[in-house]
Amino acid sequence: MKLSYLFLAVMFMAISAHADERVSVLMVTSEGEIEIELYTSRAPITTGNFLKLVEDGDMNHGSFYRAVSYENDNGAPKIEVIQGGRGDEMEGVFDMIDHESTAQTGILHTDGVISMARGGLGTASSEFFICIGDQPGLDHGQTRNADGQGFAAFGKVTRGMDVVRAIQGLPADANSESEYTKGQILDEPAVIETVARIE
Repeated sequence: MKLSYLFLAVMFMAISAHADERVSVLMVTSEGEIEIELYTSRAPITTGNFLKLVEDGDMNHGSFYRAVSYENDNGAPKIEVIQGGRGDEMEGVFDMIDHESTAQTGILHTDGVISMARGGLGTASSEFFICIGDQPGLDHGQTRNADGQGFAAFGKVTRGMDVVRAIQGLPADANSESEYTKGQILDEPAVIETVARIE
């Protein structure tokens, strides 16, 4: 009996440790550094995709090009985020990934959380956003997406939210290809110079 309890305790500790596996990356931008912790066990598909882009150098020379605030948001419910990646220049280059909803991962869209941008389900690839303040409207079951599936959150900023907020405050009067993003496109995108895994 004692052996069985010991076995169960060891298994529980192993599962708990696995559930907490995390990897950090450092994003160096033209506005400063942002350190991000990725939840590799809770969102394995999404973090795996992001880390592959990082390790292949595909995130280098990207940018933050969109800044959404309660004042300029054209969707509902209103949100505050900055969006980045490689943008239209790399459309169709990267594989699209399966959607890991917040109902699956338990990673909610709170202040500093990083998540994948998408259109329909299974269309996320290299574009992402960082939340400024808690944004529950982006979670599973909410109405920001017509399909109710929300976005795939996969990590959180651990250092550099001042940089995130500085990027959000940059002038955003550049031309937009849609009414949805009108007033949100940065005049001068914040360059993502490098993104590297922190060992």
